[in-house]
Amino acid sequence: MPMPEIQGHPFAGLDLLSSAVVLLDASLAIRYLNPAAENLLAISNKVFAGCPLENVMECPPKLLAALDSVLNQGWGYTGQKIGLRLVGGEVLQLNCTVNPVDSPEASLLVELWPIDQQLRATREERLVEQQHANRELIRNLVHEIKNPLGGIRGAAQLLERELNNPGLREYTQVIIKEADRLQDLMRRLLSPHRPMQPGPVNIHEILERVRSLLTAEFPTILSVCRDYDTSLPELVGDREQLIQVFLNIARNAAQAIRRQADGSVAAPGQITLRTRAARQVTLFKRRYRLALEVQVVDDGPGISEDIRERMFYPLVSGREGGSGLGLTLAQSFVQQHQGTIDCESKPGHTCFTIRLPLV
Repeated sequence: MPMPEIQGHPFAGLDLLSSAVVLLDASLAIRYLNPAAENLLAISNKVFAGCPLENVMECPPKLLAALDSVLNQGWGYTGQKIGLRLVGGEVLQLNCTVNPVDSPEASLLVELWPIDQQLRATREERLVEQQHANRELIRNLVHEIKNPLGGIRGAAQLLERELNNPGLREYTQVIIKEADRLQDLMRRLLSPHRPMQPGPVNIHEILERVRSLLTAEFPTILSVCRDYDTSLPELVGDREQLIQVFLNIARNAAQAIRRQADGSVAAPGQITLRTRAARQVTLFKRRYRLALEVQVVDDGPGISEDIRERMFYPLVSGREGGSGLGLTLAQSFVQQHQGTIDCESKPGHTCFTIRLPLV
């Protein structure tokens, strides 16, 4: 029978660590999981305190031997690239340390660092640097283009007034319309730079707005499903920017599904909007006790490998006629909220994960 949760334990400070910590007794039963470990292993300390470690994960022989060695000899152990298989079948690649603990409540302290978190942190830093460089490049480019573009449009309007042949005015209209299109593109390129207008925001109201827009725009080829954690608190953010973030991502998915359908009678594609709480999360080197995690999942064809690493760059698009600004704007708005955006994609499953700080 699981033992009750340890109250007033001397390891309360472990709750503040960003790394996952598991306390084990001499029989390798779990005595305590800090919040980071609960989040990493997707289990609850209240439920699994007192359970054998083997009920939670399948440890490789090398790690089991190390645990036994630390228990018997009192030496610390450090291992890298260790694969732990969870009960649900997921395999985590981790670095870990094991140290003896002199306590009546626990004998071993196991600290776990997911390798993918380290890679994600490095990638986040690289994306921020790239985003700043892109922003400066775009700002300078837009200012260089806007003035001559306005002159071209004005000259075309003056020329149109002087033309007596209506047939020739068709050409001046082409110039004016193309100048307007380019001016709109310039405006959209500069839009991430407007100041935020923060206020209390309910994430589910935003997602419901996105859902209604999608179902109206793609009524026959798309099913939009909800998977909400309605207990999530409000966050402070710019409502319009956040609507644009999730609409851009979901609309890209819907357009990919539409291209895949291509007039066939196949079953409608599906987009799932999912919300969850994430605890003890690091976003841009700052630790948050609680963060909001929103996933936009679709069963479309996936993102082509040749643009996967560049899909957040401006003017990079995976579809013909696309502006290549949707994901760039989404990333910029998320970063203004001190959040992160990640993507995993393969044919039949693409998942964008947006994390925004709460407290």
